[in-house]
Amino acid sequence: MIHYTKSRIEIYYNHERIALHQRNLNKGSYITNTDHLSSTHKFYSDWSPEFFRKKALPHGEYVLACIEKVLASQDYPEISYKRSLGIIHLNRSYGSERLNNACKRALATDSCSYLRIKNILKNNMDRLPAIDEQPDTIKPHIPFHNNIRGASAYQ
Repeated sequence: MIHYTKSRIEIYYNHERIALHQRNLNKGSYITNTDHLSSTHKFYSDWSPEFFRKKALPHGEYVLACIEKVLASQDYPEISYKRSLGIIHLNRSYGSERLNNACKRALATDSCSYLRIKNILKNNMDRLPAIDEQPDTIKPHIPFHNNIRGASAYQ
């Protein structure tokens, strides 16, 4: 049975109170009692922006820049933490170098999301030269020949 008031929540089992929590009425904010977490969930309590920056740094400067962008873009930190962890875990399948290149490409288009970076890796776009690294000279698709006339010949 659950009994709640404006300030607290009490949880009972067989008429015995097993938990008492302070209630927070602010939308989107959380109160977590770490004593009530399982060992697997206590790992989550260590999460902070600095935790994810340290996790991203070994994979490269662009991974770190993407993670910082994700952390700054969300209203709720828990959402940005999950997204950051997903991006960092892409290195398990693709390696740190490819992840860093994919993050560089994502930063160039200002779209540092898990799905965008995963698609870049899946489609091997991280192996292509970046847009700013492509040569400036554009070769025409028609080869030069003396017998080819341009638009000026038809005036």
